[in-house]
Amino acid sequence: MLILHNGTIVTAAKEEVGTIIIEEGKIADVMFRDSEDYDFRVAKFMMSHPEAEVMELDGRHVMAGGIDDHVHFRDPGLTHKADMATESKAALAGGITYVMDMPNTSPAAITAESIRQKTDLAKEKAIGRMGFHIGLTNSNIDEITELIRNGSQKHGLDPEDIAGVKVFMGSSTGNMLVDDNSTLAKAFAIKEKPVLVHCEDEATIKANMAQALERFGEDIPFSEHENIRSRQACIRSSIKALELAIKYQTRLILCHISTKEEIEMVRAAKMSNPDIVAETSCNYLWFSDKEYDRLGSRLKCNPSVKTSDDKAALREALANGMIDIIGSDHAPHLLSEKNEKYSKAPSGLPSIQFTLPLLLTIAHEEDIPLTRIASVFSEKASEIYNLKCGKILPGYDADLVIFDKDSSFTVKSEDILSKCGWSPYEGETLKGKIETIIIGGKTVYETA
Repeated sequence: MLILHNGTIVTAAKEEVGTIIIEEGKIADVMFRDSEDYDFRVAKFMMSHPEAEVMELDGRHVMAGGIDDHVHFRDPGLTHKADMATESKAALAGGITYVMDMPNTSPAAITAESIRQKTDLAKEKAIGRMGFHIGLTNSNIDEITELIRNGSQKHGLDPEDIAGVKVFMGSSTGNMLVDDNSTLAKAFAIKEKPVLVHCEDEATIKANMAQALERFGEDIPFSEHENIRSRQACIRSSIKALELAIKYQTRLILCHISTKEEIEMVRAAKMSNPDIVAETSCNYLWFSDKEYDRLGSRLKCNPSVKTSDDKAALREALANGMIDIIGSDHAPHLLSEKNEKYSKAPSGLPSIQFTLPLLLTIAHEEDIPLTRIASVFSEKASEIYNLKCGKILPGYDADLVIFDKDSSFTVKSEDILSKCGWSPYEGETLKGKIETIIIGGKTVYETA
């Protein structure tokens, strides 16, 4: 038994000093100081359980461990960039205790067998909890629907192993573009799992790329990324996805929103389908197109980072509740790969190690209450994916992050835990030093 005493507990509902009782890996009780009998209840419990380990937090903050539904850990097949062992440790450093891996690995996770291969790897290598999205192609929709409706246990999988169905409505790393309308209709009719969409219009991107090649040849500046993977490409594709989600009442997750227009589109679409979920990443909350000249390929990701106005709109949406969840879109590549010219440099940023500090820093800058951070960091994802973790409530898994909210640090290259060895956040000063990560009631990560 473990007692976390006098911590500032942050949930989506409140921020208040209290005590958390952990027993057999689960949260057994939560007591808050604003209740009249708090001191009496805590004293009575401690007297009746003298064998319990007491961790005195002295007011330091406690949140449910983060749930990141959008990571690329590169395992299997691309492990020269990253693997489940290195990236799951980086996730813990960012306060994340549960990750959901995207399907564009090698082989791609588009069959029951490939999902089982990844679950076996996770049991061997990963620290923390992992689920996996299965990838849609133009030809595997029937296998996916059979698997998620009838066959997960038949194939040696737990129901939670398959977190959702990922649909690339624009090509990205892995070449899993789905452009067959009948396949898309069947996918959006799925009810058993969330459907996650990457929305960029392929025809728009190809036309923009052709114009850039004509103008610049092979020396396309990285600042053109915003114009090639343009806002129009995002908007056109997102319109199609949202229309399908309204038609079929899909549990849709609109991934890595990068434009202010998409925020307003989601706001309108939720009126017809409240199960539509808005996801963004810290990359779009932190960076803008002003950083392309400084960071070059290190800021190349899909969708592209866009303007300061988009960044401000996304921060406002984080504050007002229109953004539902944060998915890091953690996507490591080696610097030797990123240092190629524009057309060859792969898209993707390693970022998961700094998720919670980034959110805490943004909350400080924008005066956003920590209750909102608790919601987007874990609680809403817990509800969307029907998990028994991600909330500080009795009966939930005791997956917790303890941090010093006011402690600041500067991101240094020597501190990067991801195998790729770099981060676009190097040199940034962030708030919120993560001290301890607890998963299932056991400490799995501590800082010195």
